[in-house]
Amino acid sequence: MSEYDTDVLVSADWVEDHLDEFQADDPDYRLVEVNSPESPEEGDFPSRYDEGHIPGAVGLQWDDDLSDPDQRDILKKADFEETVGERGISEDSTVVFYGDGHIPNWFALFAYWEFKYYGHDDARVLDGGKDYWVNEDYPLTDEVPDFDAVEYTAKGPFESIRAYKDDVDKAREVGIPMVDVRSPAEFSGETIAPEGLQETAQRGGHIPGASNVPVKTNLRDDGRFKGPDELEEMYADSGIDGDESVVTYCRVGERSAIAWFTLHELLGYDDVHNYDGSWTEWGNLIRAPIEKGEGD
Repeated sequence: MSEYDTDVLVSADWVEDHLDEFQADDPDYRLVEVNSPESPEEGDFPSRYDEGHIPGAVGLQWDDDLSDPDQRDILKKADFEETVGERGISEDSTVVFYGDGHIPNWFALFAYWEFKYYGHDDARVLDGGKDYWVNEDYPLTDEVPDFDAVEYTAKGPFESIRAYKDDVDKAREVGIPMVDVRSPAEFSGETIAPEGLQETAQRGGHIPGASNVPVKTNLRDDGRFKGPDELEEMYADSGIDGDESVVTYCRVGERSAIAWFTLHELLGYDDVHNYDGSWTEWGNLIRAPIEKGEGD
């Protein structure tokens, strides 16, 4: 299915070959499109879900459907179970995520990470996301599926793939590698967040000791993931070879979920944690240490 020793990354051809299963009432296969936030820049998105999506795909919004409405957090377990079950997804479903954005699969990988946090076994990602699907002229529809709701019982949460502020403090103390996947301008403190996005911080810069590996460097020009040898070499240049714990972070944990996916799911590095508090938490904390500039 791909050049990786895992089936979590599926090709557009594989998805097209399974369109009948994705459109069936039986919940064995489910396809999920995750919309990215609206952007002020023209041309960021090939199409939104309601303008056309892969046949059989259900739509999710990162902020409305996958985030807690009352506090900065992902969905609570019961809310996650309800949200997922209402879309006709069972705990035994093969779920394939994809999304749009100026980074292919921008928030789709965050959804994948949230599903894994709650213990969903068979989750996969469409390589290249919606951008690749649209640009290569695969089929789209505006028909919204109406699957029967099912009972969903989450196995998690599994905290081993998540990092919190205290974990970052410990990582700094003992020298655990931290990967900041934001743009060089965000990392240096020149800007605080991508233009037009609401979640931001009072201060710019990066967590002391972090390395900057911008998220787009994980991807080819067409949005698909680079090969394993190239990615291993790229992360080894930042001192990450899979023998140590790693913390990834960005602005709200969505871009760093892509790096987490690369390291943990594609390259098979065991001890990788996504700090979804990321810069909107760290950059607002009183007396949290901040570095500016390009770093080491």
